[in-house]
Amino acid sequence: MRTLISTAFISLDGVVEAPGGEPGYRNSGWTFKDVEFVPEAYEIKEREQRESAALLLGRTSYEAFSPVWPGMAEFADYKVMPKYVVSTTLAESDLVTDWGDTTILRSLDDVAALKETEGGPIIVHGSATLNRALSDAGLIDRYHLLVFPLLLGAGKRLFSSTDKDTQKLKLVEHEAYANGLQKNVFDVVR
Repeated sequence: MRTLISTAFISLDGVVEAPGGEPGYRNSGWTFKDVEFVPEAYEIKEREQRESAALLLGRTSYEAFSPVWPGMAEFADYKVMPKYVVSTTLAESDLVTDWGDTTILRSLDDVAALKETEGGPIIVHGSATLNRALSDAGLIDRYHLLVFPLLLGAGKRLFSSTDKDTQKLKLVEHEAYANGLQKNVFDVVR
């Protein structure tokens, strides 16, 4: 079974919306405009590309990343790996042609089936709505969280407010940085 890893820039109050400057959100770009950049805090992002075998995205994140990431040197490893987009509305004709093999998955059952295939870890970037659904369905195996020392209040959150049984996590890696950023890597305990 493949490992499904959720990776996120997250505020202390759980907001993950528009960390890189996506338009239409009051706090857009909060990861870099409000917190001093410390390069060593982002080492995990390079490691994720080296260690992942596939990229999983929701439709909204795919539509945000696909016009930009294919041409960015810092995301070169993602260009060559298989990509999967979970969407009930995206059409094959909506897929970009310069980002390698991309498959549309129509349901969480399709994601569960993907996890049963051979291959290495699958990484999920952005995709707040998809992350909540994956978590509620018990499909996420690990979280890579860069927690920013900010309270943003409003915005899409990584975790749902669904009333469900406690989900235990095991901290397997952590570090705090001089700018207040924290890296927390959790395995989901089953």
